[in-house]
Amino acid sequence: MRHNRSINHLGRQAGHRKALLANLASSLILKKRITTTVAKAKALKTYVEPLITKSKDDSTHSRRVVFSYLKDKNAVAELFRTVAPKIADRPGGYTRVLHLGFRQGDAAEMALIELVDFNEAALASAPKAAAKKTTRRSTKKAEAKVEEPVEAPAEAAAEEPKAE
Repeated sequence: MRHNRSINHLGRQAGHRKALLANLASSLILKKRITTTVAKAKALKTYVEPLITKSKDDSTHSRRVVFSYLKDKNAVAELFRTVAPKIADRPGGYTRVLHLGFRQGDAAEMALIELVDFNEAALASAPKAAAKKTTRRSTKKAEAKVEEPVEAPAEAAAEEPKAE
């Protein structure tokens, strides 16, 4: 029984588990979506989301802390340069886990884990907030009032010479 066991050990020793999660996190940051087992995807989600939150503050200290977890300078650079600006206004929930079915060889349940703001298909199909059309009725009325008096005196002046 696994009473009060907060993390999934993934059947590995601590060093192997840390290396596995660091490699998965680096791959996720560099490729924006990866396919893995559901257990690893769930463990990766809890591992990488605090790192993405840490990347919102682009300081030397936060870069060093993230590097101590990822151990890949290319992934750290990608995280701070491209991922962090795109998720700056998001309050959390940076990753999405989609269940894919079962693997052919060993029937392990597979999942696709991706960064939410980098899924072009979902972003394209999402309903875009249309810009609110602003009506400026008051200015149209004001323009109409301005035009009417200009036309009326010209017509009256043209009619007066004919009447004489």
